[in-house]
Amino acid sequence: MSKTILIVDDMQSQLQLISNYLERAGYQVTTADSGAAALEKIKVQRPDIVVTDLVMPELTGLELCRELKRMPETASIPVIACTTKDRRMDKNWAMRQGVAAYVVKPCSEQELVNVVNSISVTL
Repeated sequence: MSKTILIVDDMQSQLQLISNYLERAGYQVTTADSGAAALEKIKVQRPDIVVTDLVMPELTGLELCRELKRMPETASIPVIACTTKDRRMDKNWAMRQGVAAYVVKPCSEQELVNVVNSISVTL
């Protein structure tokens, strides 16, 4: 059975690109265009993995991650940050907030799929 990935990004082009990458790799994909919309979807659908942008209005990717880690029923869902923020300080902060992996955009299809695969095998 393939794993379900929730992709969260406020840019439609990024949602589509990342969806295509992961669907070609055999994952079932669902999307949300904001952190708030992602929280609502997660309450109903419980994805296996969340791939989120960090910079979004309303609820950032890190705030989404903190919310998921705070709730016992979602605390075990791995969160992968997929962001343009490429400073070491940003990555370190994200990892301290509970992010399982960090990918800098633009990333190649193979790079993203490798990271998702590495998280997926631990589930």
